[in-house]
Amino acid sequence: MSTNSAARRLFFAGVLLMAGPVCAQSPMSAIDWLSRSVTAPAVAVPKDPTIAAPLGAGAQPGIDVSVLRATQINGLGLLPAKVTGLPEDLWGASSSADLVALLNAEPIHMLPQLQDLLYTLLLVEVDAPADAGASGSFLLARIDKLLQLGALDQAQALLALTGTRQPAFFRRWFDVELLLGQEDVACKTMGEHPEVAPTFPARIFCLARNGDWDAARLTLSNAEALGLLKPTETTLLTRFLDTESDDTATQMAPPAHPTPLTWRMMEAIGEPLPTNTLPLAFAQADLRDNTGWKAQIEAAERLARTGAVSPNRLIGIYTAGKPSASGEPWDRIAAVQKFDAGLHAKSAVIVARTLPAAWSAMSAAGLEVPFATLYGKALSQMKLPPKLAALAFRIGLLSPDYAVVAATHTPVDATEAFLIGLARGTPSTAPNEPMALAIAAAFTDTTPLSDDLAALVAEHKPGEAILHAIKRISDGSNGDLRGVTAGLQLLRQVGQVQAAERVALELMLLDRQG
Repeated sequence: MSTNSAARRLFFAGVLLMAGPVCAQSPMSAIDWLSRSVTAPAVAVPKDPTIAAPLGAGAQPGIDVSVLRATQINGLGLLPAKVTGLPEDLWGASSSADLVALLNAEPIHMLPQLQDLLYTLLLVEVDAPADAGASGSFLLARIDKLLQLGALDQAQALLALTGTRQPAFFRRWFDVELLLGQEDVACKTMGEHPEVAPTFPARIFCLARNGDWDAARLTLSNAEALGLLKPTETTLLTRFLDTESDDTATQMAPPAHPTPLTWRMMEAIGEPLPTNTLPLAFAQADLRDNTGWKAQIEAAERLARTGAVSPNRLIGIYTAGKPSASGEPWDRIAAVQKFDAGLHAKSAVIVARTLPAAWSAMSAAGLEVPFATLYGKALSQMKLPPKLAALAFRIGLLSPDYAVVAATHTPVDATEAFLIGLARGTPSTAPNEPMALAIAAAFTDTTPLSDDLAALVAEHKPGEAILHAIKRISDGSNGDLRGVTAGLQLLRQVGQVQAAERVALELMLLDRQG
């Protein structure tokens, strides 16, 4: 064996030791698009019952680092229980396995208020499930649901709280950083903590991002020589590292299921992949400042439909420029901008002229509640013609100020009286239509709770019961209205009264299925 060959093998042996077992790369979660950024697929219980400093803490000043017992990890959250109205023992006697299965089964697209309630369950800081131990499986399920919803900022904040270098958590944090355009932070952390056992694609990418291009090329060469990379990985990494060649004549075939790492490298070599057909989390990458306005609009709208982008951020993107073309989304942007200008000018004349088009455009896009959240209260305070006043009333009922809107409105018919009653939690006689009758039954104390939900309450499983109620209402709004009644009843019984009222109003006012 030559001296040069021996040196290369010694170098590569060191890389192998740092990278950990290459073969252990089986899927780690229900999220099938995570990068193979680390090698260990399982969440190992740490020998020491403490957890290290927060992920990326060195690049995030202001984070208060404290010692955390591993057995508390499943109870971590961003929202104190006292501000949510949820009990500290939310998960009660429920098993972690049951809760994880329920979270995985929850749909992504549902009524906005149900989404808000789901976010609260995902982010609340309460006692961990009794059987959770230190594995972190329940916390991982909550983070994965946030990733499915496209809520990367929330997932990032929750991951930072774990402070753990356990591979399962690091893997998710690494991908979130890539999609948020913060890959330098992720790579710096990976370089400082080789114990997370990076895979070769992630290690090579980060060596380059950290400025060590020679080490990146040598690692790629050795990994390729030993057959430790897929051909597509080798091709992409070679193109990524070869910054001086012109490979435009041999454009790569787009991968069928790109990971955030693949997506980021494709972007780096000048062959970006559109995000509109990728999982929601990828849409967050189009909110970066280096993305075109149209792509930002489309991404913000996708994310707003799942509550992953706030109404304020959505309208900020809507008003960032002037439409220079017709068609979608430009007609919608123009309609909302004209309405927004009239409302800020407090001109009832302009609002009356522009509201129908703006509301129609936002309704067609499934963005009624973000629109109502921004404008509902102000609209309800304007003096408008009767037909538009009726529309403004309904928009106001879809806003967080629904109770104030209802309290200041005089009903003009039985339907409006029923809606006002819902907003107060005491609906009057329901209109003779199936949805209204199903909702009214839920607000009648004499209607018994369904047996299965009653059993969960009796067994002290309130959080599990709420998860069942969310799915029951979502499924029920698509056909079986008994689920609507049962789910709303449950929410009221466990103290989520305002959530039940807002869900009921959305069921009545939104012209789409759950």
